[in-house]
Amino acid sequence: MARQTWSSRLTYILTVAGATIGFGATWRFPYLVGQNGGGAYVLTFIIVMMLVGIPIILVENVIGRRAQTNSVDAFYANGATHSPVWKFFGYMGLIGAFGILAYYMPIGGWVISYIYHVLLGALGVEGGLDLSVPVTKAMTETFYVEQIEQSPFMITLFTGIFVLINWVILRKGIIAGIERSVKFLMPLLFICLIVMVIRNLTLDGAWEGVRFYLTPDFSKITGKLLLDVLGQVFFALSLGFGVMITLSSHLKKEESLVKTATITGVINTVIAVLAGFMIFPSLFSAGLAPDSGPSLVFKTLPIAFSHMAFGNFFAIVFFVLLVIAALTTSLTIYQVIISVLYEKFHLRLKGAINVTLLTIFILGNIPCILSPGPLKDVTFINRSVFDAFDYISGNICFVITALGATLFVGWVLKDNAVDEITNQRQLSGGIYNLWYQYVRYVIPVVIVAIFAYGLSAL
Repeated sequence: MARQTWSSRLTYILTVAGATIGFGATWRFPYLVGQNGGGAYVLTFIIVMMLVGIPIILVENVIGRRAQTNSVDAFYANGATHSPVWKFFGYMGLIGAFGILAYYMPIGGWVISYIYHVLLGALGVEGGLDLSVPVTKAMTETFYVEQIEQSPFMITLFTGIFVLINWVILRKGIIAGIERSVKFLMPLLFICLIVMVIRNLTLDGAWEGVRFYLTPDFSKITGKLLLDVLGQVFFALSLGFGVMITLSSHLKKEESLVKTATITGVINTVIAVLAGFMIFPSLFSAGLAPDSGPSLVFKTLPIAFSHMAFGNFFAIVFFVLLVIAALTTSLTIYQVIISVLYEKFHLRLKGAINVTLLTIFILGNIPCILSPGPLKDVTFINRSVFDAFDYISGNICFVITALGATLFVGWVLKDNAVDEITNQRQLSGGIYNLWYQYVRYVIPVVIVAIFAYGLSAL
């Protein structure tokens, strides 16, 4: 049976962009900017995206398109090596994918919970979150504790709804399901984002937020900030857990990997930067501090919305945007695991989908939902269940897989990697050999530095 391929370069780019534009761009990037002094972080992020992010996208694209198989067997395909040791890196990516989905899906449940409660508030129903009138930080914090941390049944229900949406789309397959969905969802995501940016830039005091966001304070650029940015680039681009390998395995051989990787990096950067234009003007307009960390979206932004005209409406648009961004990412991460079960272990496709989603829901989603409540005293590596999934997947599994992919391309594939990126030498130019030498000698050092920094936080 011939392997399915993307119907066009545009649909592939939209799908890859969707895979990389999730909570990394819309939730994690803004709060890291706020914590790290604004413009300095933004500038460093853009530079690192171009110098590190795009070259590593190419690494995974080369492995995936060359092998045209799942993200585990791709390290052992087409006679590249006879050593099964390389498959270890593919399996580490699977563990990382499981880990990120374990806590990622409940965050999607949180967002759906906010949409539900803001709708109730707009309708004047008791228990809703009415943002048509100003609310205080104490009110948003109380709401978060009561409706997120101490409401495991409802969050399990909302998370289940989010998982069910993924299930319906995934059952249609990678082209009929994921591709067609992303072709609709990505333009919708962009429209919601533009609406929010335009609205927030017109608020009183908004340009104070823009100045904070764009004015770099070079004293803020430290070794820690640089390593934080490197970690964010990995998270934002879905590097190291098989997504790029899996998606590019369905890419046509005549496509230019350099073009698609560059466009992917640029789109991800543009969306992340636009997310900042959506968030910081609203914070400064409401006189709120931008450095509230991971709780920025859930505890601080609702206050900003409550100070706007039509606050309920714009809050709902914002949270719908988050759901769309999360969905386009979760679909592709699920697909990594599904592809391995289907292609390597020969489960029927529907069976592979059911096993993947159900196993992650029971062993990952539910423990993370219970983490702040019934399981609050359960810790692993001095972290809550939720934070442990985050740390192990993001600081260990992804980094090890990315390092393995880089070494595989630089030291095992060698000329075969150059053949793949140049479409069997049909493309010429010094940039291709420069990329290879860069991947062979420089990128592994960068990844090891990220890994060492991540371990130092243990």
